[in-house]
Amino acid sequence: MRIARYMRIRMPLLQPNSQRRYKEIHDMNHKALLTGALLAGTIVLGGCANTSEIASLRTQVEQAQATADSAATSAAAASRDAAEAKALAEQAQADAAAAKAKSEDTDAKIDRMFKKTMYK
Repeated sequence: MRIARYMRIRMPLLQPNSQRRYKEIHDMNHKALLTGALLAGTIVLGGCANTSEIASLRTQVEQAQATADSAATSAAAASRDAAEAKALAEQAQADAAAAKAKSEDTDAKIDRMFKKTMYK
């Protein structure tokens, strides 16, 4: 009698948890079933690729690879040209700096010569 009374009192407290657990299991089963149905539908609708489709895809892949190779070659050539242009620009910068230094030196000489003639 005491156990029955204890179980009647405790059972309502356990029931929501068991219902929640049942719902979780049901949701998991539902998700698995839905995923399986989607996968089966994809396979059925997708069908099997025949050899002409495979050949067509292979041709497209080869064309894409050829385009990528061409782009890589062009990029490498552009990179070499850019490196050469950078080297030329650095050389031009150095030449300009040397010309500026020589010009400043010549200007200083002319100033000294002018000052000498003014003192005489």
